[in-house]
Amino acid sequence: MITGELKSKIDRVWEAFWTGGLSNPITVIEQMTYLLFIRRLDDLHTQREQKAAFLQKSIENPIYLPLEQELRWSYFKNADPDVMYRLFTREGGVFDFLKNMGTQNGSFSNYMKGATFMIPTPRLLAQVVDMLSAIDMDDRDTKGDVYEYLLSKIASAGQNGQFRTPRHIIKMMVGMVQPTTEDIICDPSAGSAGFLVAAGEYLRKHHAAELLKPEVQKRFQNQTLMGTEFDPTMIRIGAMNLMLHGMENPNLVQVDALSEDNASFTDKVTVMLANPPFKGSLDREAVDPKLLNIVDSKKTELLFLGLILKGLQLGGRAAVIVPDGVVFGNSKAHQAIRQTLIDQHLLTGVVSMPAGVFKPYAGVSTAILLFTKTGVGGTDKVWFYDMQADGFSLDDKRNPIIENDISDVVARWHNLGAEASRTRTDKSFLVSVEEIRLTNYDLSINRYKETVHEEKVYAKPHVIIAQIEALDEERQELLLELKSMVLSETLAV
Repeated sequence: MITGELKSKIDRVWEAFWTGGLSNPITVIEQMTYLLFIRRLDDLHTQREQKAAFLQKSIENPIYLPLEQELRWSYFKNADPDVMYRLFTREGGVFDFLKNMGTQNGSFSNYMKGATFMIPTPRLLAQVVDMLSAIDMDDRDTKGDVYEYLLSKIASAGQNGQFRTPRHIIKMMVGMVQPTTEDIICDPSAGSAGFLVAAGEYLRKHHAAELLKPEVQKRFQNQTLMGTEFDPTMIRIGAMNLMLHGMENPNLVQVDALSEDNASFTDKVTVMLANPPFKGSLDREAVDPKLLNIVDSKKTELLFLGLILKGLQLGGRAAVIVPDGVVFGNSKAHQAIRQTLIDQHLLTGVVSMPAGVFKPYAGVSTAILLFTKTGVGGTDKVWFYDMQADGFSLDDKRNPIIENDISDVVARWHNLGAEASRTRTDKSFLVSVEEIRLTNYDLSINRYKETVHEEKVYAKPHVIIAQIEALDEERQELLLELKSMVLSETLAV
C-alpha cells in the first residue's frame, strides 16, 4: 500500500514535469518509465557486482561494460545538470544505450523502438533524477505501488483515461476467474497491463508454494502472461508495469489485434481478461476474415468478443467488460454474437455495473460477461447480478463510500448452487436459457429483474379536506395574533 509520504514524493516529480513544460500525462509517464528502467539496470548491475565480489569471480552477464560506467544511474545522478543532459542526449549516451542494448535482464529494451527522449532541459532532468533517487524502491511491492500510482494519474489528469480500468474492478474479475499456474492468461487490449499485473499478483498470493518450483517459476516469468497492444507507447508502459511487479519477461506483442496481422492468435490461451475499446468502427478490409466469420460487424466491441473466442483454447474461460449496448443491442450483429455465446459456447454470468464506475472520464454503462469456450454450447442458466455500488461514489469525484457489492459479487459467483433459491427481486438470480432465447438473446438485467413497489395508503378525501380546514383555521388564528402584535407596537410608538 503506497504511503502518504511516498505519494507526496511522486506528486512532486509529477509537478516538476508539468512546470517544466511536459503537460501530456502519457508523455510524463513514458519519460518516467525510461528513467525508472535506467535506474533498475544500474541496480541489477550492482547486484551482479556484489555477487561477483563475494564469489571472487568476474561479473556474470554484465549490463555495463567498463567503458560504459558513466551511463549508470549511480554515476550520473550527482553530476552537473549540463553534464547529465549531455550524457543522455549525445550519440552513444544513456538514452541510446537504453534503446540499443541487447540484454538478458528483461525484455523492456525490445519495446524501445521509436522511443523518444523528450525531457526539454538539463534543469528538469537533474531535478527529476534527484527526486527519483530519493524514493526507496528496493522492495518489489513498493516499486509496483509507485508505478500503479503513476498510472492512476492518467485518469485524474482527465486525459487518456480510456487506458485504465479501475484497479478494484480488475481485481474483482481476476478473483472471479481464479487463474492457476497452469493457465496462459491474456489481455488482447493490454493497455498499461493492469489485468496481467493483477493476474500475476493473484498467482503469487494464492499459488505461492507452486511458484517456488523452478519449472513453474520459469513458466510464470516467460509464458503465463501475454497481451497484445497496438500503441507502442502503451506497450512500453505496460511492460514496465509488469517488470516493476516482478514479472521479468512479459510477453507483449505490438500488433493490431483485429487485423490479419494477428491471424495466428487462435486457440492460444486459457484465460482472457479484458476491457476492449468501446466506441470504434473499422473498415471490413482491415479486419481479419476469421473474425468476420465469428461476428459480421465493424464495431470494435463486437469484434473483440470474436477475437476472444478465436484466441481461447477449448475450455478456456473469459471475463470481459462490454458496453451495455452489447447486452441488449437489436442489430443483427449484436443478436448474433449473444446467440453465439449462448448456443455455441457456455455463457455463465452477466454482472451489470453502475454507470459511474468509469468516471470521471467516461459515464458509459457497462457489464461483465463471463463465459467458457466449448464449441458445442452448454448454456443452461445464466447468472445475473445487479451491482449497484463499487465502494466509491458514482459521480466525477469518486470518493470512497461504505456501500460496496464487490465481495458479494465474488462470493455469490463461486456459490452459484445457492443462487437457485433467489428471486428476481434480489440483486442476483438465475435465468433459464429458454427464457433468454425468447427475448432475442437479450442479456440486459432489466429485462428479467422484478421490482417490488411499496403500496402507498392515502387518507380518504373527506379526511384530507378536514385536515386542510384545520390547518386553515390555525393559519387564520396565527394571522390575527400577528396583526394584534403589530397594532400594539404601533400604538406604543
